[in-house]
Formats: sequence, structure tokens, C-alpha cells
Amino acid sequence: MTTPPPTVWPAFRATDAPALVRWLVDVLGFTETLVVRDGDLVAHAELAWPPGGGVMLGSVRDDGDWPARTAGAYVVTDDVETVWARVQAAGADVLRPLQSPPYGGQEFTVRDPEGNSWSVGSYRGAPRP
Repeated sequence: MTTPPPTVWPAFRATDAPALVRWLVDVLGFTETLVVRDGDLVAHAELAWPPGGGVMLGSVRDDGDWPARTAGAYVVTDDVETVWARVQAAGADVLRPLQSPPYGGQEFTVRDPEGNSWSVGSYRGAPRP
């Protein structure tokens, strides 16, 4: 079955976008879909989350009106423990260790090199009417 393309993209600006791309791929397990370079900068990057969805990011530019700020995202996977093991092996900055919250599932939260928070969990959200 083909996964439909995402229709909502969390987007980030990074002071070191190439390093953020590598971290998201190597530590959390995103896959590179597209990375458009502009010299040492990333003009545009799209990273896919294997179960579906993705993020976009690019480098902060001196002439831009979108400065780097911290943000957070929650990414869903059925294999939280595998991602958790990869995060631990990478020595990532853990904000909340693997736990089972009262609303269900398992999850943890880490901080990327740019200061953004990434929660990874199995909770898919409340059922929609």
C-alpha cells in the first residue's frame, strides 16, 4: 500500500540545517526525501517519517524574516522501543525518558542540537468524530 503524501508539514529553521538533517535521520530515523543545498546552507529539505508524514526545514538566512526558534513535534510509531534504543545509543539529550502516560501508549522526548523538542510515541491521538 502506498502511503499518501502529508498535507500538514511542521517546518523548522536551523542555524546548522545540515547537522539537523543528519541528527533527524541518524538519531530519530527520518529518511531524506529531498535536500536542496545552497552552498553551505540548506535551501529546503523534506524528511519523511517512515510510518507517514514528514517535516520540512531549511537554514536560517541573514536576509530572511524567519529566524530560528525552538518548536516541538510529536511523531507516531508502532516501534517506540527501537527508536528509544537508537536515541540512547546516540547519546541524545533526553528530556523525558521512555514512559507510559495515563492516556495510553509509550513515549519519550528528546532535544535536537537546535533546541527543538521531539516526542516519539505510539499514541495516535483521540478518535475523530
